[in-house]
Amino acid sequence: MSAKPLEGIRILTLEQFGAGPYGTMFLAELGAEVIKIEAPGEGDPLRKWRKLYEGTSLWWYVQARNKKSVTANLKHPEGRAFVRKLIAGADILVENFR
Repeated sequence: MSAKPLEGIRILTLEQFGAGPYGTMFLAELGAEVIKIEAPGEGDPLRKWRKLYEGTSLWWYVQARNKKSVTANLKHPEGRAFVRKLIAGADILVENFR
């Protein structure tokens, strides 16, 4: 099997709804390793948005495919330090905060 165009690229993403998850979904499809940072507890709000299947949004299954998820509380110094370590090992950072 031939390599995908973005294999070897690591993307760290801090995203919720809209363009961020949609765009990184395509980057993951093209072979990038996409690591999604989610808040502890409920995670990304998209997990509970609209039509649910076994407690999880169908939109989540589409938008999060081929991504890895980890939790970090950005309101605490330890969570921010963890994310900084991940950023240091990433090629690209994507965020779509307001």
